[in-house]
Amino acid sequence: MPSTNGTNAVQKSSSWGAIPVSDVASRTFNPIRDILTRPVRPLASPKCTKELLSLSIGDPTVFGNFKAHPVVAKAVEEAVASYRFNGYPPSVGHTHVREAIANKYTHPDAPLTTNDVVMTSGCSGALEMAISVLCGTGKNILLPRPGFCLYNTIAGSHNIEARLYNLVAEKNWEADIEHMESLIDENTGAILINNPSNPCGSNYTKAHLRAILAVCERHKVPLISDEIYADMVFGGQTFTSTAWLTATVPILTLSGLAKQWLVPGWRIGWILIHDRANAFEQVRQGLVALSTLINGPCALVQAAIPKIFAEVPDTYLPELNRQLETNARILETEINSIPGLNVITPQGAMYVMVKIDLDAFADITSDADFCHKLKWEESVEILPGECFSYPGTVRLVITPPHDILRAASARIAAFCQRHRK
Repeated sequence: MPSTNGTNAVQKSSSWGAIPVSDVASRTFNPIRDILTRPVRPLASPKCTKELLSLSIGDPTVFGNFKAHPVVAKAVEEAVASYRFNGYPPSVGHTHVREAIANKYTHPDAPLTTNDVVMTSGCSGALEMAISVLCGTGKNILLPRPGFCLYNTIAGSHNIEARLYNLVAEKNWEADIEHMESLIDENTGAILINNPSNPCGSNYTKAHLRAILAVCERHKVPLISDEIYADMVFGGQTFTSTAWLTATVPILTLSGLAKQWLVPGWRIGWILIHDRANAFEQVRQGLVALSTLINGPCALVQAAIPKIFAEVPDTYLPELNRQLETNARILETEINSIPGLNVITPQGAMYVMVKIDLDAFADITSDADFCHKLKWEESVEILPGECFSYPGTVRLVITPPHDILRAASARIAAFCQRHRK
């Protein structure tokens, strides 16, 4: 009915209904976080009362056996005490910090300047910025399978089609180049690679990286190179940054402090812009625009980077890699002794991938079923291959102490023995 003031009355509800979320929120799904927060439903056997052993999340700090070098903590203490970094930093990062990063990662075959560095909120933030600056609605991006699930999460959130190219386990997880190339069309915005790899623990040869770059060159598709595990390789392996091998393919190289410097909670990453063909002029502007969404990562931690790079001794990283390889070989030996499981030998990073022979088990239907029952019966948490778009496998983190690795392996062996045909 008309109101007394001559306007139409709006019918008001007397109670709140469900408020819908945005399309972006509804499209955003991270399978690792989903799996780790799922309730463990009762199964046939009684709930295990053993202490939880988690080999699921790639956080090297969880057990306290991997600690950041003392210089790393001292660098932040000095930044705090200086009172110089309590204000807003430039959205792309402090100039002297970007200069330090450029100086560390510049290479005769891939030179960098301060203007080629954009600071981000962790390498995850670098991924979000790199994917969204190169791809939009209607575009597609080529992602590895198996691959870090956040790639798919970001693409889906931005309504970008994810096309998954296969990695070949029998070839140390090299990309199937023919399959990769078959997925490219006029709407392909970028190809993304991860080297060294999460979840595979692989490290690509120069020849293989050149083969990937040749695909980019033929189709004029830029490359995103996720190198958060740069230089974290085992004995007999040499890391090569993709940008060192081309003077023409435009590349966004992504990295950060999280893994090599053992501070994933500090949330500091960066994008290195390699663009000697000057194809990224608009992309540079786009990255600056995207950086203003959060006005840059933590100023205090940024300010610690020059001291970290200058004063952590050269012996630090080789020793870290030696410890990681020792852990990897312990886990590989223990798991390979279990019938029905087969470790693909890792070459670096912080993970091992294990193939499950499902035919060897009486009542295990999938990798997700394996992980769910293992956690319920033995209180060991690992991630199923479904998280990485690669069913029939599981991923284990290698960073726990030796006794935890052996204890977890023994529980996995007992579990497999109970369920074996």
